[in-house]
Formats: sequence, C-alpha cells, structure tokens
Amino acid sequence: MHVEHHPLIKEFPELRERIHDLKMNNAHFAKLAEQYEEVDKHICRAEEGAEGYDDDHMHKLKAERLRLKDEVYKALQAA
Repeated sequence: MHVEHHPLIKEFPELRERIHDLKMNNAHFAKLAEQYEEVDKHICRAEEGAEGYDDDHMHKLKAERLRLKDEVYKALQAA
C-alpha cells in the first residue's frame, strides 16, 4: 500500500520559496513547520502499518496536522 506524505511544499506549491525563506529566517515558523512534518510522518508510518495506533489516536493526529497546516498557512499569508 502506498501512503502519501503531505509535505508543506506539496500542500502549498505556489508558496515554496516563501516556505523556504521563513524556515530559514523565522524561528516560530520553522518550529511550526517542523511540528507539522513530524505529525505527518507519524500518520504516514501508522498508515503503512509501522506504528499501531487505534482509530481515535489517528483521528487526533490528523486533527493536529490540520490545525498545524492552518497555522502555517496563516503565517505564510502574514509574511
């Protein structure tokens, strides 16, 4: 089974340069991006069967990824 990652540059391809610039120059944004990528990795590993999370935990992880994605998007718009 192929599991699809959701990296920020894939989620916001038109903002690729801004994402890179903010990761390099904005500590708050860099931390948000890192948290997002970490949650995304956990979700993908679980969907591949490498981590045995129950449905409730998966739902919480996906909600957290969405919350972080929204926060990242707001930071990108404000930059």
